[in-house]
Amino acid sequence: MNASASRHIDTKRHAGKVVLVTGGSSGIGLAAATRFAQEGAIVYITGRRQTELDAAVNTIGHGAKAIRADIASSDDLQRMFQVLSNDQGRLDILFANAGGGEFSPLGQITEAQFDKYFDINVKGTLFTVQGALPLMPRGSAIVITGSITSIQGVPAFGVYAATKAALRSFARTWSNDLKGRDIRVNVVSPGVVVTPAYKSELKLTDEQIDAYRQQVSETTPLGRVGEADEIAKAVSFLASDDASYITGIEMFVDGGRAQV
Repeated sequence: MNASASRHIDTKRHAGKVVLVTGGSSGIGLAAATRFAQEGAIVYITGRRQTELDAAVNTIGHGAKAIRADIASSDDLQRMFQVLSNDQGRLDILFANAGGGEFSPLGQITEAQFDKYFDINVKGTLFTVQGALPLMPRGSAIVITGSITSIQGVPAFGVYAATKAALRSFARTWSNDLKGRDIRVNVVSPGVVVTPAYKSELKLTDEQIDAYRQQVSETTPLGRVGEADEIAKAVSFLASDDASYITGIEMFVDGGRAQV
């Protein structure tokens, strides 16, 4: 995190709040977990790989804890929420961030690819949120990671984009489903933020990433790609009491890329 970002951290913003960040071992999830911890929260992260989780917990500090879990597995979700219930008895903030995608143009999409990403991004998020609700008191907040791809029509990214459009639809419906419970649901949709997933999920080389970064910078009003902590700031805001009258929205944090 750069110095200018650290100057804007309110160490009491989420003081004492119990936060769960799925997909919290790298990228935007790790940045959000780190920011929540610095802002006073009790942070739990999930991920599928224990080595990466251990490294992330060390990076986050502040007593953060990791639960190895795949959100596409109902057994893992049940175990994850049992740990939270036993440890804390409640959950104040859920950042449903875990997800993935890969490039595959129409005509080459396989059933296995479709099932994989709808299972993770859509089904996994649905049952993460549903499993969290019994632990969430009045005034809690849910933030879901969307994407600008859901409104852009990025070539060869249709399955991923469709999963993110589904999450946007979920947020609208869930905001009404939770009427009377004072639990807010919002979506944060990042623009281009280069994370480790560009290699691990999208299988891009360093040269391809550099070329893409340059292309995006030239076609984005702010003239650059985003940083993970810039998305984390928006997540923190949507989860905070400062956003107490905001629910059902999609907040684009994209440097203007999909807005103009």
